[in-house]
Amino acid sequence: MFEIHASKVTTIKNDLLSGITVALALVPEAVAFAFVAGVEPLVGLYAAFMVGLITACIGGRPGMISGATGALAVVMVALVADHGVEYLFATVVLMGVIQIGAGVLKLGKFIRMVPHPVMLGFVNGLAIVIFLAQLGQFGVPGEPGWLDGTFMQDTILDVAWLEGQQLYMLIGLVLVTMSIIHFLPKLTKAVPSSLVAILVVSFLVFGLDLDTRVVGDIASIKGGLPTFHLPAVPFSFDTLMIILPYSIILAAIGLIESLLTLRLVDEVTETRGRGNRECVAQGVANTATGLFGGMGGCAMIGQSMINVNSGGRGRLSGITAALCLLMFILVASSLIEQIPLAALIGVMFIVVIGTFEWSSFRVIRNVPKTDAMVLVLVSGVTVATDLAIAVVVGVIVSALVFAWEHAKHILIEAREDHRGSTVYAVTGPLFFGSVTSFLERFDPALDNDDVIIDFARSRVADHSGLEAIDTLADRYLSAGKTLHLVHLSDECRRLLKKAGALVEVNVIEDPQYFVADDVLA
Repeated sequence: MFEIHASKVTTIKNDLLSGITVALALVPEAVAFAFVAGVEPLVGLYAAFMVGLITACIGGRPGMISGATGALAVVMVALVADHGVEYLFATVVLMGVIQIGAGVLKLGKFIRMVPHPVMLGFVNGLAIVIFLAQLGQFGVPGEPGWLDGTFMQDTILDVAWLEGQQLYMLIGLVLVTMSIIHFLPKLTKAVPSSLVAILVVSFLVFGLDLDTRVVGDIASIKGGLPTFHLPAVPFSFDTLMIILPYSIILAAIGLIESLLTLRLVDEVTETRGRGNRECVAQGVANTATGLFGGMGGCAMIGQSMINVNSGGRGRLSGITAALCLLMFILVASSLIEQIPLAALIGVMFIVVIGTFEWSSFRVIRNVPKTDAMVLVLVSGVTVATDLAIAVVVGVIVSALVFAWEHAKHILIEAREDHRGSTVYAVTGPLFFGSVTSFLERFDPALDNDDVIIDFARSRVADHSGLEAIDTLADRYLSAGKTLHLVHLSDECRRLLKKAGALVEVNVIEDPQYFVADDVLA
């Protein structure tokens, strides 16, 4: 089940070292997202530990990292403010149950409906969001743009930026971190360059006694083991009505972000994860987290990319990250709190550079204008709102563009056969977007008394198409003409049968064909 790759010592080493690197990067983000949601730091850290551990063990994508995320936190803040943290725990439990149901019903396959331009827009938008979040560390805590030490993205223009020596110190340490991550792999790949960069910058700050902000300046991460805790809420219908809308929204956001991250890691590693299994794992993780005082979570694209780029490809990397995070909370909080934020900012800047699809600037000039529009739209909506809304908007726009384009592709050719019948050959899909064009091509008053409409090269896709056929049949019957509908597909026949009294077409005829060999005997 764990797929630790025990046969390869180098793989185990890479998983262990990359897991430690990820754990270091998880600390400030988990704390920050807890503040965004309006809960205590340990609520975010427990979520990062439990969601990360469970999904690493039973998830559908080895090497992918899960934990508390900003996309979920911005939804949680209203619930916590109005009803308190206990209702959040109950909501996370129900969120997990919904996600398990989605996995059991195999709804993960619908991620295939996300077009490539939407995927590019999602990745680019997320890279911009990560970049903007790191810019907050260049502001002055306590000034506009900060809330309890956590940068709020929507007030970036109001930030009072660092000045003088503090600013130069932070920029210098960030550049040192990025340089180590970039150049070290050219010398050796024995250890993850991100981990080396964090350690070198930490020793540099400690050894030279440099005045720069550290993790402990955000919040203390010291705590104990998470304990089982049933949410202290009334078990009533009223409670269900409060938490159900939030649970559905959180479940949808969590699954969309997780499945898209899974696809991205698939592309980077050239392997294939299991979407439905990941849905179940996310659900189990969130259900358990809600029962142990965590805020819930989903896949984290930034940490997943850190892990993969550091060599972590197996389940052991995610397990190591989660267990190291727990150790930080229990016994090593004083050491972890001394890590400079500049080192973690540098790591995330490298993630931004690696995540952003720079090739999109090149391909955007060569793809259809509608695809380019969708790419830019999804990126913009991701930055302005959140990832889930951006993906939904992108899919809807792509679907509407597809429907509009295919509505133009229905072709109807008229001719007269040797028996004097008017024959119409229909080519292309008949659906809600093309029914108007379809009906406009027929004029019962001008046609011969015997009319044949041939659907051999057409497919009826929806109820609008069925109604169009029924309307056309009524027109010809009212005009006293004999109408034959031939070569309707099996799918169309099933739709007609299912529609029952809703559609009253009774002029369907199909000629019988025989193969010569069948009648020679």
